[in-house]
Amino acid sequence: MDLTGMRSLLTPDGWALLESLPPYDEKLAIPLGERLRSEGHDAATVAAALTQSRLRARAHDKLGPFADAMLFTPDGLEQATRLAVAAHHARRYVGAGVQRVADLGCGLGSDAMAFAGLDRAVLAIDADELTAAFATVNLRHWADVEVRCHDVLTLDLESMLEPRDGVWLDPARRTSSKGGGSRRTFDPEAFSPPYSFVLDVARRFPATGAKLAPGIAHRLLPDDAEAQWVSVHGDVVECAVWFGPLAREGVRRSALVLDARGSAHEVLADDQADRAPVGAVGTFLHEPDGAVIRAGLVGEVAAQLGSRVFDPTIAYLTSDQPVVSPLVHSYAVEEVLPFHLKALRALLRDRGVGTLTIKKRGSAVDPVQLRRQLRLTGDGEATIALTRVGGRPSVLLLRPL
Repeated sequence: MDLTGMRSLLTPDGWALLESLPPYDEKLAIPLGERLRSEGHDAATVAAALTQSRLRARAHDKLGPFADAMLFTPDGLEQATRLAVAAHHARRYVGAGVQRVADLGCGLGSDAMAFAGLDRAVLAIDADELTAAFATVNLRHWADVEVRCHDVLTLDLESMLEPRDGVWLDPARRTSSKGGGSRRTFDPEAFSPPYSFVLDVARRFPATGAKLAPGIAHRLLPDDAEAQWVSVHGDVVECAVWFGPLAREGVRRSALVLDARGSAHEVLADDQADRAPVGAVGTFLHEPDGAVIRAGLVGEVAAQLGSRVFDPTIAYLTSDQPVVSPLVHSYAVEEVLPFHLKALRALLRDRGVGTLTIKKRGSAVDPVQLRRQLRLTGDGEATIALTRVGGRPSVLLLRPL
């Protein structure tokens, strides 16, 4: 990323060039760049403007039409909170009566936008100069938002905040690589700021929330906080940890499922782990949403749906009656077979299956290699699940509902 070119977008001429661009079209980007340079525009500014145009198009999935008036960095966009999820974050602070939120490590400002949109005063801080400058642009429409460039690890938070203020942290989960880019890290202490800093802030300021990676180990989560795994359209995007008045009484783990229509569905549990009953494969198979699985709430959903598992180590549910729930994806079970390559190949050949969806849970079979070995031909479609039934490798022939 050319920092000089990116900074040039903060000048009146650079901003005017960016705003003059048509909607991004990858096929037209090269000739458009050539035309702009031939008209006398600075080459670095042109490149930066086209990069912003491309990032704005990508950002629509997370931020909708707000993206058209924002500035982005590639890493910042990747970590930016989806606006629908940020709205749920902001409602926590509103519900707890918090009037001012310090967004420590604000990135490009998507969470700060949600806080300000619900009339919270916001102090947004980021250590990276360009990111803080872009956040200032992105938050320009809200008068009660202040953006500062500072390393949050060196701040005297007690002199800046009142005890009743809220704090939000979204630690960066990427580290610099030798090639000059960045790579994702899964070590909580390698986050920026590190996880230990998050816990320290929560001890000092009760109304603290933090966005963590969805794969964080349950053993690392505090006993006195609520951890909520969030999925959007089936994609698990975060584990948010809520402390003090932001956590709900009696709730240790929860899953928030946002569907394609924007509706929200929750599963809640205390610290008692409920296990689903075990039984035979029924007429229907139900695949819990990833947020439910990450939160360890498969047993809760099984109880809600009157379903069971056919293997206590596998997060598939089954029932004899159909169920309708946004918390699961459901299939009719057409056949249950021991896994055997030749038998499966013959079955799919007899059905004329050329397009096969392979689901896998608790199986050592490589789907890519299996697809080659099956040598599929035909016009038909099918879905199978590679799994274990009663501890034995099995294949379930499914029909999506």
